[in-house]
Amino acid sequence: MTQAVCVLSAVFLFVAGMANGVARAADEAEKAAPVSVAVLDFELVDSSLEGAMRGVDEAETKRLVLISELLRDLLAKSGRYKIVDLTPAKAKIADAGLIHGCNGCEIAIARSLGADRVITGIVQKVSTLILGIHMIERDVVTRKPLRVAAAQIRGNTDKSWSRGIRWLVRNRLLAEG
Repeated sequence: MTQAVCVLSAVFLFVAGMANGVARAADEAEKAAPVSVAVLDFELVDSSLEGAMRGVDEAETKRLVLISELLRDLLAKSGRYKIVDLTPAKAKIADAGLIHGCNGCEIAIARSLGADRVITGIVQKVSTLILGIHMIERDVVTRKPLRVAAAQIRGNTDKSWSRGIRWLVRNRLLAEG
């Protein structure tokens, strides 16, 4: 009888160990699978009043495109994200106006594209020298923010804006823990 109990215990431990290994492998596979994300274009919030006095700065408009594309590129190259094509939602995005003030329309846009997550961002211009880059990554199903990240940059140049995005990706979006 005790030998039978030992054999049954050994079989139970073996099966439990296998189940644990399968669960661990499934968890690792889930972590390794890229998450689909809609990365919406950055928007400028000019609280410096420079824009009100001088009008739209074409260089800043181009920088918004530059950093939006850079963010998509860096996330795709990480292997942790699969970037969703925004083309089918161009009209919805245009109709929304400013995404950062649309009261959650980015969730519906991302959902319509089949994305699991959505990332939105703004560049806040305090002055020609002081700017902040802010972004939020949200879960499309729960609508909850998964990551909120910000970086303060100095200088209104392609180089400073790009450096800010690289820092945010490396130290906030892709950072473990």
